[in-house]
Amino acid sequence: MSIHDFDAVNLGIMWDRLIAITDEVTSALVRSSFSTIVRESGDLSVVLLDAAGNSLAQGSYSVPSFTGTAAPTLRHMLNRFPPETLRPGDVLATNDAWQGTGHLYDINVMRPVFRGDDIVGYTISITHLPDIGGPGFGASASEIYHEGLRLPICKLVREGELDETVIDVVRNNVRVPEQVFGDLMANVTCNEVGGRQLLEFLDEYGLDDVEALSAQVRAASERAIREAIARIPDGVHASEVTLEAVDEPVTLRCEATVRGDEIAIDFAGTGRCVARGVNVPFCYTRAMALYAVKCLTVPTMPNNEGATGPVTVSAPEGCILNAQPPAATGARHVIGHYVVPSVFGALAEAVPDMAQADCGHMNLVTFQGTHRDGRRVSTLYFASGGFGALSGRDGAEVTPGPSNMGSVPAEMWENLTSTTILEKRLLPDSGGPGRSRGGLGQEITFRNDSGADMQLFCMAARTDYPAQGLLGGGEGAPRQVLLNGEAVHPKGTHIFRPGDTFTMREAGGGGFGDPAERPAERVTADVGAGLVSPAGAGRDYGRE
Repeated sequence: MSIHDFDAVNLGIMWDRLIAITDEVTSALVRSSFSTIVRESGDLSVVLLDAAGNSLAQGSYSVPSFTGTAAPTLRHMLNRFPPETLRPGDVLATNDAWQGTGHLYDINVMRPVFRGDDIVGYTISITHLPDIGGPGFGASASEIYHEGLRLPICKLVREGELDETVIDVVRNNVRVPEQVFGDLMANVTCNEVGGRQLLEFLDEYGLDDVEALSAQVRAASERAIREAIARIPDGVHASEVTLEAVDEPVTLRCEATVRGDEIAIDFAGTGRCVARGVNVPFCYTRAMALYAVKCLTVPTMPNNEGATGPVTVSAPEGCILNAQPPAATGARHVIGHYVVPSVFGALAEAVPDMAQADCGHMNLVTFQGTHRDGRRVSTLYFASGGFGALSGRDGAEVTPGPSNMGSVPAEMWENLTSTTILEKRLLPDSGGPGRSRGGLGQEITFRNDSGADMQLFCMAARTDYPAQGLLGGGEGAPRQVLLNGEAVHPKGTHIFRPGDTFTMREAGGGGFGDPAERPAERVTADVGAGLVSPAGAGRDYGRE
């Protein structure tokens, strides 16, 4: 069947069907996972790729960065194990920071889909593991070797048989082996579901493979993004962002060059790597930059390789956005999440109706210790700041951006960790003022009721440099990390003793546009809802 055999109606139906397959794979992954990181927080992605390694469809719920890393990871896997060496039932895996998603805590699991003797596609799933050894998920390491077990690209399953040696190595290097093994097997299982459903799809439509369909889907996507880029004024658009690294600030410089229907994103001039685990491998930088461009052009288009063709991304080797081994990269999101507002800031004046003020960003804390019943605890708490405002739209309260993980329900968290969530509330006035108001941050307070010391690995940003407003909008409130009411290092490791309290005050999102242009009735409504205090209304909007 040739590429010309798919008319617009059939193409749309089959394209949607492929996405439905990835959604079913995602459902299988979530339902079979052992950790709340996957089941509740959704730190995951599922991607279907054609036989040439082009991403074709992705689960509707996916972490934005993994959209851009899956296809390069597959290419690394096929360089190590060429297609002709793969057999039905093989499953490959790696958590390599440079060949995967930028740090060791994400496992990438791939299964080739065979039809007879031929590979007709690949499925990849990616999840954040609850533990991978080392000191724990945080920013404290100074080299990648400190951060945990680094699995080279390997065959986790060989022709249907689990490699028990690989599993034993993993089990013997992690604190919660049941959860880690359970999540590994959930990845294996969901990819089996994906392969089976792809074969059923081919049989239903009488196709030998998906190559022609993939080409047409990617071509349609590339046309759409090229048309959107062509509407951006040609020229060189730049931004500069200063942010806290660990103990010293670092500057990210972004230059977006638009020429016709193509755009080049360059981070030349960005600061050097640092001796702590916040450095960013280029695979993650590229993925976040691609995501930012897609948000500014065709945000509703399903993700596939076609959207990446008109966009090139570069960063000098050795800068903090192109870290080289053996740089520590565990908390690479702390810096990497700033790639998106850097691109938005560069193109804000060129596409003001699409650009977004800075988000308060997500905050991650690793809790390690012992449950009151004796079980080991090693898991993550995800908490979000406020969403950045857009033209004509207020930022949503406590909504993550640019990543999209969710928070574990309080009752489930307390049962899992033996810590009690004493309070969880919105922070009035934390959203940046503007014609559109930034989303509010929140305050969450935990108490250690486990009866034993715990360790907290903090990875907080926006403590010194709050979310900036856009086109006249004000900045949001900064983030604070408190232990027993006293500020502690936002990227430090802290002892959480029995009875201690730990508080996360999450950053607000930036505002958009001049606050004086915000309609009086909206300010009044904000005050009535408790989102803005009367004093804040007077200070920020000149309203009583």
